[in-house]
Amino acid sequence: MHISITVIGATGRTGSLVVAEGIGRDHHVTAFTRRPRRLPEQTRPAAVVTGDGRDPAAVRTAIDGADAVIAIIAAAGRGGPHQAAEVAAVLVDAMADLGVARLVVTSAYPIVARQPRLPMALLRRVLADAYADATRMERTVAGSGLDWTIVRLNRLLDAPARGGTQYSTGQLERPTALTRADAAALLLDIAADPTTARHAINAAGPTRR
Repeated sequence: MHISITVIGATGRTGSLVVAEGIGRDHHVTAFTRRPRRLPEQTRPAAVVTGDGRDPAAVRTAIDGADAVIAIIAAAGRGGPHQAAEVAAVLVDAMADLGVARLVVTSAYPIVARQPRLPMALLRRVLADAYADATRMERTVAGSGLDWTIVRLNRLLDAPARGGTQYSTGQLERPTALTRADAAALLLDIAADPTTARHAINAAGPTRR
């Protein structure tokens, strides 16, 4: 099934892979980014919209006519700016106004993970500001009337796809690292799968043997 997808954060390390994978699947891909020159020359989305995710006019331009939006948003650093929640608020309002229902947004698995206890606790302490922002973003998305899916990713690696991605609405027994390439494929799969709507999904790499 070929659909029209807008990728918010299209030139980030994960977003650029979502754009490339979406094009490879023959989707109509619109790339929304503050830095269009960072799009690889070999990547040719159907449209490129330049702007900031906190700008309602730019967001509306990027998503108008889309079947689905995939948003990869993160705080710029440990101490902010706390932009994920701000972008989410602008995005859900624009989508509701334009009648674009399907939203897939990334978050971080450690904000809800209980195991392994010590590493997750340390991550939540070191990245407290960023994770607080992600939590606010999740609340904004989940409180919208959209067909949203929150995908919490675990320990992203810059490495080739390896398959075996595990995901669940519950806690992951052994959350391993996930390659960005596999994360990109998962996000596109979820965007086309209406059964995942109104769920938060926890995703990681293959289960250790």
